[in-house]
Amino acid sequence: MMHADSWEPCHGPVQTQLRRLQVLRQHLSSVHEPTHLIAQSPCRASALHPEAKVSRAADAIALVPDSAVITVAGFVGLGFPEYLVKALRKRFDSTQHPQNLHIVAVAACGDGKGRGLDELAVDGLVSTATFGWAGLSPKLLKMIIAKKIYAWNLPLGVVSHLLRDTAAGRAGPVTHIGLGTFVDPREQGGKLTSPDQADIVHLVQMGKKQLLWYKAPPKIHAALLRGTTADLDGNISFEKEALYLDSLNMAMAAHNSGGVVIVQVERIVDRGTMNTRNAHIPGAIVDKIVLAPSENHWMHLGSQHHDGSLSGEVRAPISSIVALPMNERKVIAHRTMLMIDRPHAIVNLGIGMPEGVATVCTTHGHHNPSALPINLSTEAGSIGGVPTGGLRFGASHNAAAHMPCASMIDFYNGGGVDVACLGMAEVDEEGNVNVSYFPPRTPGCGGFIDISQTAKKVIFVGSFTSGGLKVHLEGGKLQIDQEGRSRKFTKKVQQKTFAASSANGRPIMYVTERAVFKLVEGKGLELVEVAPGVDIQRDVLDLMGFKPLMPQVKVKDMDRRCFSK
Repeated sequence: MMHADSWEPCHGPVQTQLRRLQVLRQHLSSVHEPTHLIAQSPCRASALHPEAKVSRAADAIALVPDSAVITVAGFVGLGFPEYLVKALRKRFDSTQHPQNLHIVAVAACGDGKGRGLDELAVDGLVSTATFGWAGLSPKLLKMIIAKKIYAWNLPLGVVSHLLRDTAAGRAGPVTHIGLGTFVDPREQGGKLTSPDQADIVHLVQMGKKQLLWYKAPPKIHAALLRGTTADLDGNISFEKEALYLDSLNMAMAAHNSGGVVIVQVERIVDRGTMNTRNAHIPGAIVDKIVLAPSENHWMHLGSQHHDGSLSGEVRAPISSIVALPMNERKVIAHRTMLMIDRPHAIVNLGIGMPEGVATVCTTHGHHNPSALPINLSTEAGSIGGVPTGGLRFGASHNAAAHMPCASMIDFYNGGGVDVACLGMAEVDEEGNVNVSYFPPRTPGCGGFIDISQTAKKVIFVGSFTSGGLKVHLEGGKLQIDQEGRSRKFTKKVQQKTFAASSANGRPIMYVTERAVFKLVEGKGLELVEVAPGVDIQRDVLDLMGFKPLMPQVKVKDMDRRCFSK
């Protein structure tokens, strides 16, 4: 029933709410004020909540103790909590604390120029690192090579599942992933510093199966994360992030360990205003939220430009995807695309050379009807759309769906990938592949082992030689202008990232710009195709560290469509 005074000013709950919003606005504006101004401000977060979670970065980072095991969010160049990491480095520079941290990173973020986890690559600050991939953190890798810190390199998916198991109080994953590779304890056990460092990978017997047990860290003392929006209760949403990554499992692992969960965000809203379906990390397990300035909250470390087609906010027109130039990368990507022989296949593309396959599927998919209705995916958690490369690797334009990294790895480990297109730095006569160790570079294995041991079909791609290779295409033929300095096909790989013994009847192919090989299990590589214009003896066999198997009939020409526009 409406009363006569319904239109009169309200002096009850509405006015109280307006006052609360005014206090909130004043408090949030104070987060970036100089310390002396904050001390004088009458508006504290405690006026809104007795145990306020909104914090300055310096105060939040002060909660990280010496000798802590910390996990830092991010994937290659995406989703990195840069503001928090910079605050951690600043605290160490001024106080020499925290010291001797053990960093756990699924795919260490960096730009190769000092940003990312390289901010923490300082003597005394870090003593140990466990990671899946760290190819863009050269300072950290330099410390590992110099044996200044202890380090383990494990499959990316295993590191993801280690964090999940720590959260769940489990001992760690038991899996076939890694058998026969350098992470197998009969090889190196993933150790990068010394054979005498602790064993965290163990060979176990379950029934008639040999498996690997990866020992989970018993505690995570701090998780440094990022999201888009936080409410005052600490609920975190990811609407402008390219990926969920392992943020939820990292937060749960730290919380259940009695550690601290710190999340940087670009905006903070009042409690009760966030759609609960959008809250990916519940506030109940978040200790501190930090409002990050835009210059330290890039979507990816390659550009401050926000791309809504990576987060699903908008869809990018396919016409905006630029075709590959006519070079060896285009030839390799085109030939690989033609090998996708299953309509609606779920395909994974590795970092580097394989990234071009996504572009060719878009620009030349009409050459292969099976390559048009496919689902490109990344181990980082995107499926559908067009995967990106460079510092945005792991994200996808116009993705159909996103899921946490650990869930995508579950799907991959169960055989969910129909075709995997992965890179190759070295290949030996048995068909083993190395992508993880070639000093002075030791980027790590990333998701390579998880994917190559489980995909139904694996295509390794890369140039035949590297370091200065120059080619051009003319008249539908490949012309080699300058040979690369380094040979990739060698007698024995320096480190076994893919073990040919794990093929188990699956088709395994090796594609270069001038030759295509297939794995004959138990025998080695067989040369099956060469590029038009290439001399087999001079341009292929003479540049290999071993003699491949040859077909009984003539070696076929590579598809000529790969050498034309």
